[in-house]
Amino acid sequence: MPVTVHPPSPTGGRRVRVNGEILGLAYSTADVAEFLRRAGLEVDAVEVSVSPLIDWRGGGPEYWGPDPDDHAP
Repeated sequence: MPVTVHPPSPTGGRRVRVNGEILGLAYSTADVAEFLRRAGLEVDAVEVSVSPLIDWRGGGPEYWGPDPDDHAP
């Protein structure tokens, strides 16, 4: 099941897409984990950061703001 976390949007947050369907706009790894749970994948917020199932685009799981230097709290 391909999971893509897109680059941060201009206003912050990242789109999460599974099998081509956008699940929502995430503002943290916990949000990504929740979207995946709702899609039937049990992945916790820590696993999200290192899971080979997830393609992080435009920066890794530490980037959430509109600027790549803007780290999640």
